[in-house]
Amino acid sequence: MNDAEAKKQLLTLKADIQQQENDFQKDNKPLELDQARLGRLSRMDAMQVQQMELEASRRRMLQLSKIEGALQRIQSGDYGFCFICGDKLDGKRLAIDPTVTRCMSCVDS
Repeated sequence: MNDAEAKKQLLTLKADIQQQENDFQKDNKPLELDQARLGRLSRMDAMQVQQMELEASRRRMLQLSKIEGALQRIQSGDYGFCFICGDKLDGKRLAIDPTVTRCMSCVDS
């Protein structure tokens, strides 16, 4: 995968994640804990769902940060090389996750 293809894939992924996050922010409402309206188990379920949604949002923000880093590496000419040893990253690996920063040798060590 060349840099232009990687950039296109990263920008598409970034747009998808931003749309998901925007939808979450738009639909995210404060949790209603009115004990007269909801039973204890319903409140617990609602709190668990809210926490899972917040964790998903946190992961989306982390992924956006990784995408921004990859886009900056493309811009600077460092994309596709291991941060640690400087070896070229496997193209198949970059095709699966275009945000990787380390080769398999450095990941394993």
